[in-house]
Amino acid sequence: MARHSERLSDLLPGERADALSIAALYGRVQAAIGRELPRARPLWVRGEIQSISDRTGHCYIDLVDPDGARDRDTSVLKVNCWARTWVSLKAALDRQGIVLEPGTVVTLQGRVELYTPKGQLTFIAIDVDVTALLGRLAARRAALLRALESEGLLQQNRALPVPAIPLLVGLVASRGTEGYRDFTGQLEGSGFGFRVLHVPAQVQGGGAPKQITAALSVLFGSGCDLAVVVRGGGSKGDLAAFDTELVARAIAAAPIPVWTGIGHTGDQSVADVVANRAFVTPTECGQELVARVTERWAGVVGAAGVVIQRAVEAIEYVSRRDTRTRTRLCTSARNQLDRHVERLQARSSRLATAGPRCTESASLSLTQRSSRVGPAVRGQLYRQGDRVLSWRRLLAAYDVDRQLERGYTITLDEDGSLVRSAVGLAPETVLLTRFADGTVRSKVRDVEVVTKSPTEALPGTEDSPVTDERRTGEGQ
Repeated sequence: MARHSERLSDLLPGERADALSIAALYGRVQAAIGRELPRARPLWVRGEIQSISDRTGHCYIDLVDPDGARDRDTSVLKVNCWARTWVSLKAALDRQGIVLEPGTVVTLQGRVELYTPKGQLTFIAIDVDVTALLGRLAARRAALLRALESEGLLQQNRALPVPAIPLLVGLVASRGTEGYRDFTGQLEGSGFGFRVLHVPAQVQGGGAPKQITAALSVLFGSGCDLAVVVRGGGSKGDLAAFDTELVARAIAAAPIPVWTGIGHTGDQSVADVVANRAFVTPTECGQELVARVTERWAGVVGAAGVVIQRAVEAIEYVSRRDTRTRTRLCTSARNQLDRHVERLQARSSRLATAGPRCTESASLSLTQRSSRVGPAVRGQLYRQGDRVLSWRRLLAAYDVDRQLERGYTITLDEDGSLVRSAVGLAPETVLLTRFADGTVRSKVRDVEVVTKSPTEALPGTEDSPVTDERRTGEGQ
């Protein structure tokens, strides 16, 4: 009151004496809060997280009523949880697999404070109701499993057959982590030709579900025998991504078998439930792959051993049979050779005796025939010579040059073709007339075709080209 009285003395003329200063106003508000909401009795507040940030070590939350979360005019409560309190609260949430994120409905315990420099009402959180959060998470997980079962997705991936020898393995894991090394170490140490197509992905945190889903999509189109999702253990909070609907649906609807080795020791995640097979650790997942290939290899080796043994027995049997066959063939061949040698010797002796006689008889016959061949050849030559002379005289009678010397001519067209008839010639047609001593070039001025009766044709001259040509020439 003394401070207030001192300020009243500084009032200017005309100012109200009952006006409060800002500090006085905040003082009264702070006093009212202390009376209504005493610090000694923390209160519980329930609301939906609109935004949350803990990058500075402290946690800052904007809390709204769940019913009015989408209303622009809804009341917003600024919540601060200082680092000394937030560290222990976050650890407790992680142990239970709880992640505070926008949309989560929480119940917080704390006290109300007025931050006078900004005139802001702030709720200082000191505790969170984990039991209520666990109940909501369990209810959400159960609802997701029921939805997947109603859609027939709960057993869909489990029904896919796993290849007998899955050597091309798609891996979704964070590179260099313990889970990655445990899984790949089992495959590398097996001695088999495993090929691992690794698609790196974040396996914890808010962005993990989208990255895991994207990595699985890449593997589904790569031709892998199966896909494996591994993580090297962690708290429930670290494994929260594998309880999300996004990851669960990606695994359930996968076109290839999906195995999980998430490294948990408690309850199965939703991803484990919908996967083709689920293993407690990445090491166990790798061991199962190696065991599957080893079993198949053992079967192949065993079958190969049986085949080899039977092949050896068959070869030995065939070898013995071949030896016996070769022995019989050799004996038979020697017997045949001996018999043929005897026959050849007998025939050679007969040939030695009969040969000279046959040679003398053939020589005598050849001498007799040669004495007859000479006269016959000479007579035949004389006869053929007379025939040749006759043909020469006949051919000379038909020689064109001799016919021309006798006064006949040959008529040709401009192309050098023989003209046999006046029919078809037109005025101005160029003709070449060949004589014995030269050729005359002329043009047709008029064409007169004379039809002769068959009796006027000279016998024996119808096919004579010289006679036809002569008549054509005379027609000119």
